[in-house]
Amino acid sequence: MDTLHAYALAAGLAWASGIRLYAAVFLAGLLGRLQVVHLPEGLAVLQDNWVLGAAGVLMVGEFLADKVPAFDSAWDAVHTFIRIPAGVLLSWGVFRDSPAALQLAAALLGGAIASGTHLTKAGGRALINTSPEPFSNWGASLTEDLGLLGGLYLAWAHPVIFLVLLAGFFALAAWLLPKIFRGLRVLWRRLRGPIAPLPMDRAAPPRSR
Repeated sequence: MDTLHAYALAAGLAWASGIRLYAAVFLAGLLGRLQVVHLPEGLAVLQDNWVLGAAGVLMVGEFLADKVPAFDSAWDAVHTFIRIPAGVLLSWGVFRDSPAALQLAAALLGGAIASGTHLTKAGGRALINTSPEPFSNWGASLTEDLGLLGGLYLAWAHPVIFLVLLAGFFALAAWLLPKIFRGLRVLWRRLRGPIAPLPMDRAAPPRSR
């Protein structure tokens, strides 16, 4: 695997882990097992039967959980502590046999990419869930499923195109994230509601004589 493909694969797996971690692991391992793609030595473990089995079961669970409004946000919240470290490991695995400095750089960038992707996905879905109808949630989820497949394909087959699109994705995410966080703050204030004032006779303790 040449350097450009390695960069694209490391970035692609980190990006995918922030959206559909288990699908990314399962697809990479299965395609490597079937020899459709060549995995670096550091990712050969993804082809193991145990890894494929566990990732496959969790992939189905995540696919279903992501289609349930509100529950998908709870799933995303829990996976903040899973997707980002996994993005670090997957990105590092591509460069496991490289010099230590390159391994560390890959791990740091993998964590940054997975964090940005996860925060954009989780924040956007939390706002979408404010809509009472489920169709916007399902549409966003299916778009993520198709985007994952397309992104991983480009990372392997057309690395330059993928890296350009990834840069565009993060430019859009940098513009969207402040708006998403402001929307979530407004939503939180609405959920809390106004704080009722204390009655006048209970507002302050009586003075002692």
